[in-house]
Amino acid sequence: MGVLLDYMMGVPAFLTYFAATLAMVVLFIAIYIRITPYPELRLIQEGNTAAAWSLAGALFGFVVPLARAVAQSVNLLDMVSWGAVAFVVQLLVYLGVRLTMPGIVTGIPEGKVAHGLFLGVMSLAAGMLNAACMTY
Repeated sequence: MGVLLDYMMGVPAFLTYFAATLAMVVLFIAIYIRITPYPELRLIQEGNTAAAWSLAGALFGFVVPLARAVAQSVNLLDMVSWGAVAFVVQLLVYLGVRLTMPGIVTGIPEGKVAHGLFLGVMSLAAGMLNAACMTY
């Protein structure tokens, strides 16, 4: 019975971190879809694979370092701070790709899968490097 109680002691921390990361993911998606000049969610609902790849890559690129931050953080503020870094990195990736490939702004709504896949992979690659660079 003591072992079960020991495990249950971690439930409040789990719920706190899970709620915080869920809120951060929702906030990330809400802001990300507002900075892009095309309506990703509508495009995805219409079956636009380019938009799906683009948004999925950005989401994974944010969640990978966020998960690393949860695993390594010393407290909730530390985790949120590193999550904010991951957030900024993803926004910078989008802006960087948009500057180097201006056609991506029209290519994704037109369903050009190569554009969406490239942006998605760039986002994921940056997220993985971001997570790897989180050292304490």
